[in-house]
Amino acid sequence: MPLLTDGLPSQQRIPAVIAISLAVGMATLDTAIVNTALPTLASGIGTDSASVIWVVNAYQLAMVATVLPFASLGEVLGHRRVYLGGLLVFIVSSLLCGLAWSLPTLAAMRVVQGLGAAAIMSVNTALLRYIYPSKMLGRGLGYNSLVVGLAFTAGPTVASAILSVTTWHWLFLINVPLGLLAVGLGLRNLPHIDRAVHPFDRTAAVLCSGLFSFLVLGLGTAVQGGHGVLTGVQLAAALACGVLLLKRQAGHPAPMLAVDLFRRPVFALSSATAICSFTAQGLAFVSLPFMLQTELGHSQVATGFLMTPWPAVVALMALVAGRLSDRVAPGLLAGIGLFTMSLGMAALALLSVGASDLDIAWRMALCGAGFGFFQSPNLKAIMTSAPPERSGGASGIVAISRLSGQTLGASLVALCFHLFYNGGPQVALWLGCAFALGGSLASALRLMHPAGRVRV
Repeated sequence: MPLLTDGLPSQQRIPAVIAISLAVGMATLDTAIVNTALPTLASGIGTDSASVIWVVNAYQLAMVATVLPFASLGEVLGHRRVYLGGLLVFIVSSLLCGLAWSLPTLAAMRVVQGLGAAAIMSVNTALLRYIYPSKMLGRGLGYNSLVVGLAFTAGPTVASAILSVTTWHWLFLINVPLGLLAVGLGLRNLPHIDRAVHPFDRTAAVLCSGLFSFLVLGLGTAVQGGHGVLTGVQLAAALACGVLLLKRQAGHPAPMLAVDLFRRPVFALSSATAICSFTAQGLAFVSLPFMLQTELGHSQVATGFLMTPWPAVVALMALVAGRLSDRVAPGLLAGIGLFTMSLGMAALALLSVGASDLDIAWRMALCGAGFGFFQSPNLKAIMTSAPPERSGGASGIVAISRLSGQTLGASLVALCFHLFYNGGPQVALWLGCAFALGGSLASALRLMHPAGRVRV
């Protein structure tokens, strides 16, 4: 039966939120723990440090390529079905990752795992819109951001704890019991939502996947100094897929790449704010370990601890900002948050040799406070500026904005390192500061529109 009320009753809402939190937490934690454990994985499966990066790249590429098609599929088949189906795929692929015996088998299973994670993340925010009453949506999105922040913060610690008592296989096998618990709770409590009447466009899905796959590959090849012809072919293929996708879905009531929603000024500005902020975060998280270790002389373990204040404060501020967004215009909250983040990144770029741990920690915390203050209000602005029947498309834009911003940020760090042999991390941080300021401006522009000046 479709959901007809404004949110679920509390006795059903709580287990539904737990089900979503477990799945989102696993998908986030899986990225963090695998990144931390790459050296151990390389030795465990008998490969080199350069090749083992494919364990990360395969997962990320699968997510980027399929998150929008899965969001569209959620509108047609139902967000609940796509979410639970993605969760089952994630569980089975986690089991197979834990049983992998070589790099090719592990990378292949990571592709499948990325497909499951894409299905989960593509409809996650759409489900939250129907789980929480409208007056509590900001608070609910704040809780969701808290889960993501805590999972990201705990990733290195969880990886170290698992590897200290058992083998790398359990980095993936731990997902199986947690995922089964989430499936059980989800089957009983996730809401049934009205489905769209239009069919799923398989050709558009292929074109959309091609667009983002070739775009990510082209950017990666370009910034790593790859062959110019190969870069040109990849980017040309991305452009061709994009043009064909727009032509095929012109006039479609719910296009996969949600151009219909981008005609709404608040939605477009909110999405631009998200891309700018996640690009800034990507620039920081990739460049900071290099600066802290190679220029400031900290060990790998110390670097992990010194960066912890950022995601930890993000998690804490998500709760505060989520509650405030139910009473204050998200454009104002996110603008203040990203301006604060830009100040923190500028302060990090100005760090000098001999800086104390406290000097580093408060700068990290300032960045985390700004990012956490932006995230929940901006999520709410994106979702509520789209009509309810397009919640799947809006949720997909939330996910692709995050993934594309993080990918762009990492690519720009590589470009900074190629162009500036000395001081590359500092240049990347200044560039991140500029992106955060750009996001703050885009957020403030929402206040010029009536829909962006009121709490939603």
